[in-house]
Amino acid sequence: SPGPEPRPAATMASDKDEPTMTSAFWFTEDVTPDLATRASLQRILFDAKSEFQRVQIIETGPFGKTLVLDGKTQSALADEYVYHESLVHPAMLAHANPKSVFVGGGGEFATTREILRHPSVEKCVMVDIDKVVCDICREHMPEWHDGCVDDPRLEVYYEDAKAWIEGYDGKFDVIIMDIADPIEAGPGIALYTQEFYQFAITKLNPGGMFVTQSGPGATFNADECGSVINKTLKTAFDYVVPYASDIPSFGSNWAFNIAFNKDHELAAAALAAGKDPASIFIDMERSEVDARIEARIKGGAGALRFYDGTCQRGIFGLPKAFRDVYAKEERFMTMENPVFMY
Repeated sequence: SPGPEPRPAATMASDKDEPTMTSAFWFTEDVTPDLATRASLQRILFDAKSEFQRVQIIETGPFGKTLVLDGKTQSALADEYVYHESLVHPAMLAHANPKSVFVGGGGEFATTREILRHPSVEKCVMVDIDKVVCDICREHMPEWHDGCVDDPRLEVYYEDAKAWIEGYDGKFDVIIMDIADPIEAGPGIALYTQEFYQFAITKLNPGGMFVTQSGPGATFNADECGSVINKTLKTAFDYVVPYASDIPSFGSNWAFNIAFNKDHELAAAALAAGKDPASIFIDMERSEVDARIEARIKGGAGALRFYDGTCQRGIFGLPKAFRDVYAKEERFMTMENPVFMY
């Protein structure tokens, strides 16, 4: 009998688009032009092209189920919690009372999973341009969303995130950018530019927080795009704080940047005490972070697998070589002068 009809929303990838393999059983991904990672390939669960990008869900020996977009690992079962807890909770817990949150991207729904652990949140809007990615993740990767897709506080729109927020009349307490990396011809490059960051400020409530994933964050590749994103944010926001987490499935530590302005309560308190507001994350006592987790996250510390007060000291305590790269960065990204990661 004939097989199932192909999905109308995506075109099946051709043989030449199969995952890069050095043999029939290995998946290889380039990290830099001179470095690659290799993992045993157990099976391919999905492989197709959406309107915007190539979408794959594979399973590897060391990392399990893995979402791959345009040949780049986006999220793996073994360590997705590291990425998503790192992206969400430092910014959320630094805000006094986050009630409204915007997520740009977020197709696996794990970012919204972490946001909705916060009972203070009344409205979480997720806007992802690629419905194929979102649908396939819901079908094949339910461990990521863990039921949050049914939370009535969550609103999902399958549109261009930049166009959506530009057309939205309201503002948010926290903006979280969980978009694809700034690769050439990728769908998200405009969301890493000076123009977008300057606009994003106008969509934040007073005291609001902005955070974005920022690409590779190891000492050997900190300047690939993370330092540029940091510099670009500094052209728009008063304070920008980089941090990085160890995410083995990415083949490198991964960078993030939090940005905020002088109207943030912790920034105001730091200024009043004669301190640098950019130091609030590294200087915050471990006990204070842990107390906030217990008071403000449903399930407290038991709900999280990675992030706590000691972890915060670690991810914000960046090596000197990394800090030097960021301090020396002069490039910043505009629509006319984008910077692409490898």
